[in-house]
Amino acid sequence: MARYHKNSSGPSSEDKALELFADMIIEKIEGLQQDWNKPWFTQGALRWPKNLTGREYNGMNALMLMMHCEKNGYTIPRFCTFDCIQRFNKPDGKEGEELPRVSVRKGEQSFPVMLTTFTCIDKETKEKIKYDDYKRLTDEEKAHYNVYPKLQVFRVFNVAQTNLQEARPKLWEKLEQEETVTARENQDSFKFEPVDKIIADNLWICPIKPQYQDNAYFSISKNEIVVPEMRQFKNSEAFYGTLFHEMIHSTGAKDQLDRFSPSHGFGSSEYAREELVAELGSALTSQRYGMTKNIKEDSCAYLKSWLTQLKESPQFIKTTLLDVKKATSMLTQVVDKVSLELEESRTSNVGQRNDSPIVEELSNEGIQKDVEEVDETHETEDIERRSSMRR
Repeated sequence: MARYHKNSSGPSSEDKALELFADMIIEKIEGLQQDWNKPWFTQGALRWPKNLTGREYNGMNALMLMMHCEKNGYTIPRFCTFDCIQRFNKPDGKEGEELPRVSVRKGEQSFPVMLTTFTCIDKETKEKIKYDDYKRLTDEEKAHYNVYPKLQVFRVFNVAQTNLQEARPKLWEKLEQEETVTARENQDSFKFEPVDKIIADNLWICPIKPQYQDNAYFSISKNEIVVPEMRQFKNSEAFYGTLFHEMIHSTGAKDQLDRFSPSHGFGSSEYAREELVAELGSALTSQRYGMTKNIKEDSCAYLKSWLTQLKESPQFIKTTLLDVKKATSMLTQVVDKVSLELEESRTSNVGQRNDSPIVEELSNEGIQKDVEEVDETHETEDIERRSSMRR
C-alpha cells in the first residue's frame, strides 16, 4: 500500500484519493509484472466512463474509473453523485403514477474523482469572477486577474451500486444498449482513419515517420516521431498503441507541455516516470477508441522502479496522473477533431452540406453540452493549447 505523510489534522480527502489511486495502479502493475503480455485493460470490456447525463470524464478520472469498473465487475461505466441520484426523486410537476425512489444500495462505497476548479481574482479590486467568464476575456483583460487552480475531490457511485435497474428499467435498458461493446470482426485488417490522416497530412505537433526498421521513439533533438511500419507489428492495434505511446512522449517537449528535459537520460528516475506517463496515456487513448494496449516491451524494465516510487512518494502519483490527464487530453482533442472532420466530409459527399441547419444545430448542442455544468462533476479544461498545433 502506498504511504502518505499525515499532518496533525489527518490526511486530506485529496491525500486519501491519491493513496487509493496509487494502490490501484500498484495492483495493476504487479499484475503486469507477473505477465507483461497482459493488456492494460481487458480487451473490449468497457467504453469510456461518463456521468449519467453522458458527459465524459477526463483522462485522470477516466483511467481510475475504468480500473474501478474492472476490479468490481461493473459492465456499465456510468457514474453519478449522491445529489444526482436524489434528483430522480424530485417531483416533476406532472400528474400520473408515482415512480419508485432511486437510491444507493445499502453498504455501497463511493469512489473519488478529482476535479480542477479555478478561482479568478482581480489583482486590484480583489473581485472574483467565474472561470467561464474569465475564459471569454481578451488576453489584455486576463492580465488583470490572478488565476488559482485547485484540485477538489467529489464522490461518485456506479449505476450498478444503485437500484436504478429496478426503479427506472427503461433508462437502465437504454444505458445497457449504449454501453454494449461490439467485438471487432477482423482485428488484423483494422484501420483507424483519423490517425492515418494525422500521419499522412502532418497534423500532429511534430512529424510522424513510419519507417521499415525496428525502433519506435520520439526524438527530442529532431522533434519527430519514428515508428516501424504497420506491417511489422503483430496487428494494427499494436501499431496504433505504440504510436500513441510516442505521441504522448512528444507532448512533453519544451514548446508543448514542457514535461521533461534532454538531460533526463535513459535509466534516470525522471525518464522512468515519463515512461509511465506514456504507458498510461497510450493505454487510456487506445481504450477510448476501442483498441487494446499491451505494455511496450521497452517499458517493462521500469516496472520495479514504478512500484518503488508509487509506494514511497505521494507526489509521484499526483504529478504522474496530472501529466497523463494533460497529455491524453491534448492527443484526443486532435484525434476527435480529425474524426469529426472526416465524418462531416462523408456527410457532405452524400449530399448534405456541412452548413445545413440540422448539422449546425447538432454541433451547437454538442458545444453546449461540453461546457455546461453537469451534476457536481463539472470538469474544467486546464490545458493551455499551444499555438504550434499544426492544422
